[in-house]
Amino acid sequence: MTDAALFSPEDLAAGERLVARPWRFIKGVVALDGLPDDGWTEVAFAGRSNVGKSSLINAMVRNGGLARTSNTPGRTQELNFFAPAEDALYLVDMPGYGFAKAPKDKVEAWTSLIRAYLAGRPTLRRVFLLIDSRHGLKPPDREIMKMLDATAVPYQIVLTKADKINVPALEAVLRATEAALKEHAAAFPTVLATSSEKGTGIAELRATLAALINA
Repeated sequence: MTDAALFSPEDLAAGERLVARPWRFIKGVVALDGLPDDGWTEVAFAGRSNVGKSSLINAMVRNGGLARTSNTPGRTQELNFFAPAEDALYLVDMPGYGFAKAPKDKVEAWTSLIRAYLAGRPTLRRVFLLIDSRHGLKPPDREIMKMLDATAVPYQIVLTKADKINVPALEAVLRATEAALKEHAAAFPTVLATSSEKGTGIAELRATLAALINA
């Protein structure tokens, strides 16, 4: 799983300070002309429908009601912006790509929004690309990775629901994912394995986020 040696006590403490302050919902965006224009650093959470983006954000900031969660794929249909007090930072909860229980035209609209945002947002510092650890990389994930490579947007794979499979299976998914990343120029080499329910990898994710805004 995530190599804890990559994170110093100071790194982890910075992550804790970041999430200790109040977080708030800023706005939901349904079109590019509604994006904030204040130049704050942005970190986006992307992934297939029902991969656990909202749950992971809530676990990371210790606010179970911040990002709206649902068992229904496709519930998040906007780019939802969240920010902490005192820092010029946005976390962006993106609509899931792939299967969703929604009308086809609506799915196509928010899929276009996702692609346009990821390809052309200058303040986007990193994309956390969430992958369900039970399934590993799928064709839709690889398509997004190719697009991020082409637009030179740095991204990092975060495995979700790590508590849902046994340790050997998780280690196998980690190895396979790390091997796949060698073919992608914009991919950050470290893969984080997380569980929103058990707290696995959450401290390391906080530390990673804190490092981005302090760089």
